[in-house]
This record gives sequence, structure tokens and C-alpha cells, in this order.
Amino acid sequence: MKSINARERLIFALDVSTTDEARALVETLGDSVVFYKIGLELAMSGGYFELLDWLVARGKKVFVDLKFFDIPATVASAVRQLNNRGISFVTVHGNQGIMEAAAAAAVDVKVLAVTVLTSLDRGDLDDLGFECDVSHLVLSRAKRALAAGCAGVVSSGVEAQAIRDELGERLLVITPGIRPVDNRPSDDQKRVFTVEQAFEAGADYIVVGRPIRDAMDPKGAAEAIQRSIATVCGAQTS
Repeated sequence: MKSINARERLIFALDVSTTDEARALVETLGDSVVFYKIGLELAMSGGYFELLDWLVARGKKVFVDLKFFDIPATVASAVRQLNNRGISFVTVHGNQGIMEAAAAAAVDVKVLAVTVLTSLDRGDLDDLGFECDVSHLVLSRAKRALAAGCAGVVSSGVEAQAIRDELGERLLVITPGIRPVDNRPSDDQKRVFTVEQAFEAGADYIVVGRPIRDAMDPKGAAEAIQRSIATVCGAQTS
């Protein structure tokens, strides 16, 4: 397992409708969360870059989760816009030309390739025309991401162990779809893991959203997850 500050291993998905809500939630969470993921919902609300700069100015780490998917030249141009802004990660879809262009354009931001969305399962891949199972597709895309120069991949905990077994520590593995308790039937995340399961499978970071955001005490929920991470990973520092 890589040497990463244990409290930075929790990435909170700041999935709210407005930047005002986002700032209020960050203030509520205080020092319980160091790392924030900001995605499409906030990008469409206006003030995305102002929020990004606000987080960086407060010493927070930022994961830009916009899952770029376009012709490689356009993706490369978008990644260049994110250089030198204090951003840690940016996501692109795991197509070879896109990954190569993004990695080549990145200076100080790490490119993460999305392997297979955690909202998809075997039935969804059948519908999309993929004649392979989820694990095979994830591992194939992880190998391609490494060859393309990406820093890491976004992968369900279900596939994280296979990535580690095949590629060792050469890629960062960021695992979304984390649920501290059993998943509810209405949840749209299908391939989910607990905090402990994700790190034991080989994740470097976990992404948690609703279990913190929708908790009666969001800061308390975040601190409980931090305690679980400390138990599994120890108080490692980078």
C-alpha cells in the first residue's frame, strides 16, 4: 500500500446543487475531510472554478470529476486548462486516444481513467454490446491506462484486487460506491464495498458521498469513516 496521509484517503463527493450549498457543507465538515470531489452537478450550477479556488485556498485537495469524453485534442485542451490550479486529480473515460492525450497534456494534475462506472453491472454491459464480464473489461482498461501514462484508475472495489494482482502498485486505485453499511435496494450503485473491504482489496483512496452528505451529523459520519480508514491503513503520511 502506498504511503499516503491516512486522512487524505477519504474523498468526499461534493454532490450538491449550488456552490453556496457546497461551501456550507465544507464549513460543516471542517477538518474531518481534506479531499473533495467536485463533479458535473456543480459544474452546471455556475461558479465551479471559483469554488475550486476557494477549496484550494483553504488547504483542501481537489478532484475534478468531469469524466472527459470527446475527441482527444479537445480532451487535451480541457486538461491543459486544469494545470497549475492546485488540482490533484481529473477523470477521463478509458478510451485509448483520450487517455493518451490527457496524460500528455497534464503537468501537475494526475489523470485518472474511468474503467467501468460503478452504476453498471453485467446486464448493463450486455445492453451496451460488451462481450466480456465487468472484471475483464476493468482490468483491460487499467492496463491500457498504465500504458497511456495515466496516474491511476477509478474502479469498484470488486475489481481493485485484480488490478493490484496484475499491475502491483504502478497505478493509483480510487474506489467509489463506498457504503459503510449494507447497500439499500434503491441505491443506484450496484458494485459497492465497505470502507474496510475497499482498502483490503487494494484501494488507495475511497470516494464517499451520500453516507456523509445525507447523515444527520455529516461531520460525525465523516469522522467515523476516518476512524475506519485509520484502523485499516494506519496513520501513514506522504
